[in-house]
Amino acid sequence: MAVDYAVIVLYLAGMLGMGWWGMRRARSTSDFLVAGRRLGPVMYSGTMAAIVLGGASTIGGVGLGYRYGLSGAWLVFSIGFGLLALSVLFAARISRLRVYTVSQMLDLRYGGSSGLISGVVMWAYTLMLAVTSTIAYATIFDVIFGLDRWVAIVLGGLIVVCYSTLGGMWSITLTDMVQFVVKTIGVLLLLLPIAVVKAGGFGALRSELPDDYFSPMSIGAQTVFTYVLIYSFGMLIGQDIWQRVFTARNDRVARLGGTAAGVYCLAYAVAGAVIGTAAKVLYPKLGSADDAFATIVRDALPIGVKGLVLAAALSAVMSTSSGALIACATVANHDIWQRLRGTLSPSGEGERHDEVKGNRVFIVLMGAAVIVIAILLNNVVEALTVAYNLLVGGLLVPILGGLVWKRGTGTGALAAVGTGGLTVLALMTAKGILANEPIYYGLLASLVAYVAVSLATKPTDAAVLDAWRRRLAGEAVPEPAASGA
Repeated sequence: MAVDYAVIVLYLAGMLGMGWWGMRRARSTSDFLVAGRRLGPVMYSGTMAAIVLGGASTIGGVGLGYRYGLSGAWLVFSIGFGLLALSVLFAARISRLRVYTVSQMLDLRYGGSSGLISGVVMWAYTLMLAVTSTIAYATIFDVIFGLDRWVAIVLGGLIVVCYSTLGGMWSITLTDMVQFVVKTIGVLLLLLPIAVVKAGGFGALRSELPDDYFSPMSIGAQTVFTYVLIYSFGMLIGQDIWQRVFTARNDRVARLGGTAAGVYCLAYAVAGAVIGTAAKVLYPKLGSADDAFATIVRDALPIGVKGLVLAAALSAVMSTSSGALIACATVANHDIWQRLRGTLSPSGEGERHDEVKGNRVFIVLMGAAVIVIAILLNNVVEALTVAYNLLVGGLLVPILGGLVWKRGTGTGALAAVGTGGLTVLALMTAKGILANEPIYYGLLASLVAYVAVSLATKPTDAAVLDAWRRRLAGEAVPEPAASGA
């Protein structure tokens, strides 16, 4: 195991080194929050794929393959479909807006009437996303070093907080590119073929397992529908995803680079399901399906390769965790704290270097909160479900409505956020957090409130809509303040 330990330690040291390197490039708010909006197609595709494919996609995707066979790919498929839809339909327009947060987009579209409330909802989502990613360190570091749960969470969390604080999005972009390469080699090029060969090949998989394991819908049509509703739509509106779109050099990079990342997600989905299916043949009586990834890595891989594949799993977790962390800190600082203080800067004054220091402080604060909550929290699935239900149920309609329906109003957006969010919370309380009804009825209530209230209220001011159209058309506009539109 000494070689495997060395691989992991070198990888972790490399992440900190990338953070230090990124610090030298983060000299303005734009550099720190959106990598100067300078990423080309290769870096954009790699970093986008890295952030959306986290521990749930890797360890959870293999676990679903172990439990359901090839249909276990549907969770990651849903993520890929959402990223493809975002890239093809909306990424170019989002990139042209030249903002930093989703709430700034809502302010621009509706005239500054919904930013604080939407910011609170988005902050809760990004916080819980960061927490659930951080909890995954416990599983990985337990396999690698046999560490206690809280020690593993603190160790992994501190590394992510350190490199994220040093260089912001530049550090995260550089580390994500390394993580993308490590994941590709570790999961797709090494673990996938080795797992299939160890299980006896595809013929052995067919002969050893029931036919349900090779049915595309054995996981259940309702489960697939719920995955698409939550994760595909969640990809369209999450601050962690939009903040990556904002890093694109231009709208063409956002569209084509994101499409490439979406296709990569589909391949990753199949790989995870096949690895899990192979693990079912090799270890048919595991206590938990989520143990399939760690078990096959521990028992089936040779020395050195084991370390690289575990680094790949660590990469998956760290990329999602760092992306969620900077998104959480950005929303907390610019959409909540500075609005409450009433210190919104005039447009074009968001490039002062001292604002970079403020952003670093919020990353440290949010990172500390994430580590503490991760130590205290046990049920990861419930936490992630709450986050996505609130995000999609409260914000999907006003965000997409603002992009495609000019009659939508700020009052309608507020009604949609409030009605959808409260409906989701009420039904999660009544039906259970993991029930399907909260997101179904929450989304429907949000849509009805948005349309009805928008039609019943005065249309958005013509000057606001004109400024919105000019931004969507990509006309030259001042860089917005990081703290508000």
